[in-house]
Amino acid sequence: MGILNITPDSFYEGSRVTSVDLALKQASEMIAAGALILDIGGHSTRPGAAPVSPEEEIDRVCSIISAIASAFPTVIISIDTYRVAVAKAALAAGAHLFNDIGAGQMDEGVYDYIVENQVPYILSHSVGRFEQVHEVPDYQNVVAEVLHDLLPKVQELRSRGFKDLIVDPGFGFSKSLDHNYQLLAHLRSFKLLGAPILAGLSRKTMIWKELGISADEALNGTTVLHTIALLQGASILRVHDVKEAKETIHLVQKLQQNGISHLL
Repeated sequence: MGILNITPDSFYEGSRVTSVDLALKQASEMIAAGALILDIGGHSTRPGAAPVSPEEEIDRVCSIISAIASAFPTVIISIDTYRVAVAKAALAAGAHLFNDIGAGQMDEGVYDYIVENQVPYILSHSVGRFEQVHEVPDYQNVVAEVLHDLLPKVQELRSRGFKDLIVDPGFGFSKSLDHNYQLLAHLRSFKLLGAPILAGLSRKTMIWKELGISADEALNGTTVLHTIALLQGASILRVHDVKEAKETIHLVQKLQQNGISHLL
């Protein structure tokens, strides 16, 4: 999953796209490098990001989604939003997948909408409303508590006949740096939820802050954590650097063909 941020203030400058032409160019490069999904967002989720109205978010993403859907009809387009109105507009413009950092808790009617329309959905863990997403709860056992939070949501959706579900433990949202590493070390536990696991680790604070570098310098660390995520059972990597992620997937699959199934 390649990241296209239609924002002027996302945390990594290399992912920012400001025009349809630039979006088409970047989409073409990502698809050529092996991206099967493009995740398009119009609202930055970095700490301290300025709020954006639903109307502005829709205005930012829909023309770009429409252009990419027309130019690259085989690519899956994901809308990265927590708002139902934005998801509806994006799907009408050509998106296929609703990537919700709010797990249905940041807007009204998310579950009703996706169940009624069977919209493929990424259920990502966070706590509270959008403005609280970078506050860190006092977890006693972050792995158990994130699982405990996601499980009833998965069960509710399944009980209502929902089918196309992906789960994401929400690296960087409602977590401290150490919480993120604890989740990654036990990512395989999330297979208990019975859905593919998405890992959103690319160039995040948990890498560059730990290493004392910047997001621009965090590609090597990202590749290390991608390797671990794949060996821990991740099915989808959400990435800024598609070529390097595809190489990581290729080599991990080669290892798995030769007897390494997962990390102990």
